[in-house]
Amino acid sequence: MGGWAIAVHGGAGVDPNLPPQRQEEAKQLLTRCLNLGISALRSSLPAIDVVELVVRELESDPLFNSGRGSALTENGTVEMEASIMDGPKRRCGAVSGLTTVKNPISLARLVMDKSPHSYMAFAGAEEFARRQGVALVDNQYFITEENVGMLKLAKEANSILFDYRIPTVGLETCSAGAASVEAALQMNGLPISVYAPETVGCVVVDGQGRCAAGTSTGGLMNKMSGRIGDSPLIGAGTYAGELCGVSCTGEGEAIIRGTLSRDVAAVMEYKGLGLQEAVDFVIKERLDEGMAGMIAVSRNGEVAYGFNTTGMFRGCATEDGFMEVGIWE
Repeated sequence: MGGWAIAVHGGAGVDPNLPPQRQEEAKQLLTRCLNLGISALRSSLPAIDVVELVVRELESDPLFNSGRGSALTENGTVEMEASIMDGPKRRCGAVSGLTTVKNPISLARLVMDKSPHSYMAFAGAEEFARRQGVALVDNQYFITEENVGMLKLAKEANSILFDYRIPTVGLETCSAGAASVEAALQMNGLPISVYAPETVGCVVVDGQGRCAAGTSTGGLMNKMSGRIGDSPLIGAGTYAGELCGVSCTGEGEAIIRGTLSRDVAAVMEYKGLGLQEAVDFVIKERLDEGMAGMIAVSRNGEVAYGFNTTGMFRGCATEDGFMEVGIWE
């Protein structure tokens, strides 16, 4: 065993002109979440508990796209999704289409622990949440003034807007038409405006070598109601097994096609690659022109990340005292 390790992310794909203040706010939040996880790991909390704890913290802060601060659908509402996975027995729970659950990652945990199922969605998931007594809030709780403005811009551009936190000055051309901004980028063959999604996630290996992973998101700004991305899909946005734990972020449709998170574990198991080698291989070989990033830990206490976007909000720490928070390459 190599000791515990933890990594967090706030999304891959960052506007290169992101204001310094916004960058600093992101780094402070990631640092706060890392310190929360470090304290829990030093107290010998199991990996799965630490993942839930840290993702809840990310969901409660409106800076990134999960929980409060989630992206808005084309109808101006929030539909959230999340998943969590415990590596030792590959137990998992996932939820989609949540509109009132304050912390989606905790409902995903309850699906894993308190139901006979692995995945629940929309009205059924909301009813399960009520029966379990989790904290519920009005949908307006999740909606921020900033996101309302960004949805307006996306509708003016008649497009799905990936990075809804790019400063307004950078979106002036977007309102003139999606083709004028990153015209070469497509999703499932259809043009998109600006690429830079912001999902959140956490991966942990504890002192006993147990891996766990969790991912949570509000999805895409101006997405169609009912759209489900990679974040709640086990093996796509989230995966944990005996060898590693992985959380992905980026172009959901590409991550789904490539079963990205499971592929990291697969190439470690079947090709004998190390953790960073596996992450690099999957990012390079499995995205099929898609854009994404991931964080990962191994049962040996290693931590790794990779992305093919302009940046990824991320942080990691290990038991030997190493700690890093970054955005760019």
